[in-house]
Amino acid sequence: METARDVLKVLAGRCAFGDIEALTPLALPKEQVAPLAALCAFGQRVLDLDAEDFGMPEDVGEVPKDLLDRARASRMPQTPKEQPRGALASLRPAYALLLEVIEIRWRRREMAALVAAVHIASEYLPMLAWEPVLGHAGDPALIGAAVTGEGSRFGVAIEPGSARLCDHTRPERSACERTLRVSNEPGPGWRAYLDRQHSQVSQALGDCASRCRTPCSVMSRIDEPVRARLTARCKLAADFTDSALVRLRHAAPVGHGFGVPSPEEVETAWARSRASLRHQPLGKAALDGAADGGYPLPGLPALFSAIAGAEIVPDGLLREVTTRITASL
Repeated sequence: METARDVLKVLAGRCAFGDIEALTPLALPKEQVAPLAALCAFGQRVLDLDAEDFGMPEDVGEVPKDLLDRARASRMPQTPKEQPRGALASLRPAYALLLEVIEIRWRRREMAALVAAVHIASEYLPMLAWEPVLGHAGDPALIGAAVTGEGSRFGVAIEPGSARLCDHTRPERSACERTLRVSNEPGPGWRAYLDRQHSQVSQALGDCASRCRTPCSVMSRIDEPVRARLTARCKLAADFTDSALVRLRHAAPVGHGFGVPSPEEVETAWARSRASLRHQPLGKAALDGAADGGYPLPGLPALFSAIAGAEIVPDGLLREVTTRITASL
């Protein structure tokens, strides 16, 4: 006969942190509840990709500092001067975490949440591609040096009646203009920018490298070999954003409909996406050489690595939370 602890261990293996937190007061002595509740609240926050609160203390108890520090690497700073800079310093830890979350959502057969995580990944892929060139992940406090100056059209309004030389959309131009000044705004303005416009800056930078018909000094100042590699990475990022896998969001509650894709539909969409992404030389090299050790979307870690210009593998943060919960039980 299964005991309550056995059931809790099974739930831990499924990363069902919210269920464990709800059940522990009924199954465990009072002195064991608080430490587990803190781990569960932390794990659920990370699984939900609640990035603005990554690394923050939990109201229900104390989370081990090493776990908080690992989460902070993927946190979006909530004030312009906040240190460390988290996902504005580098997006690589965030993409490692996204890969782990996608894998867990697959195991739990939570396809709507999986598609939502894939969509988040698609929005910031161009910024991930630019990171080796910028030296950071589009931090508004630092980006000006790389995109302003003579000959730049980054964030510059188009004069009425003049020829349109920049391919950025109006929302993208507005976001680019905002990113150059938002680090001097108060906290509410900063957070509004992150919520509504930072991903548009990512897409705009991707357009600069992959689609612009009349490049300005944002691109021309970059040495040719570096520029060629950047363009290849951004073209691959753009193709992923337009892929069948990302388009699944329009059939899920995170999109514009009411359906949720089945695991079989996700597999089919990813197979179609891989076939399309192989048309890019960089995509073909990444996917043909992928050895993902049973990852549910084969080749996705290799694809993200190719776009980043650095190896990215699924994180183990949530697995570590599970291990500590199981040990406590």
